[in-house]
Amino acid sequence: MTATGMSRWRHLPNVISCLRIALTGPACWAILTQRPGWALAIIAVAGASDGLDGFLARHFGWQSRLGGLLDAIADKLLLVTCFLAMAEVGWCTWWLALLVCGRDLVIAMGAFAWRTWIGPVQPEPSLLSKANTLMQIVYLLAALLVAWRHEDVLLPWLSGTVAVLTAASGLDYVTRWSWRARGVRRQARSR
Repeated sequence: MTATGMSRWRHLPNVISCLRIALTGPACWAILTQRPGWALAIIAVAGASDGLDGFLARHFGWQSRLGGLLDAIADKLLLVTCFLAMAEVGWCTWWLALLVCGRDLVIAMGAFAWRTWIGPVQPEPSLLSKANTLMQIVYLLAALLVAWRHEDVLLPWLSGTVAVLTAASGLDYVTRWSWRARGVRRQARSR
């Protein structure tokens, strides 16, 4: 395919992220109506789309600021709403759902504060954050599998792993961005 032909597809990762956002409603509906098989399929497709849009953006150089923002919104919206829905029907503990929500709320508030006082924020997920997102998706899939097939697949172990990664990645974001903010303030004072 020619460079011109490939450029027509440059927005494909953003379209995939938007489709992942659109899958949030059906996934939550399937959970709240206690259809774990449907929820499992929808979240598996959403999880695969998360890897696909990132691969396409990196491989073909189709990264954009909008794409980074859409990808982050799609991930957070799907994970937070699904964790809350699963806690509501008893497929996940409330403390874990609130930990996942709390981490993302702290990150969102930090991004808002950065944007307000310093300038534009470019989402830069760390390796720890990517591992956290992956484990949260794995946990959701495993919990849905337990609800669907009534088979214990090490859910307590996964809960602990998700909790540790969620807390650690949240702390990582707060620490890294706090140090960046201090650096920006020092530079501003030295001018």
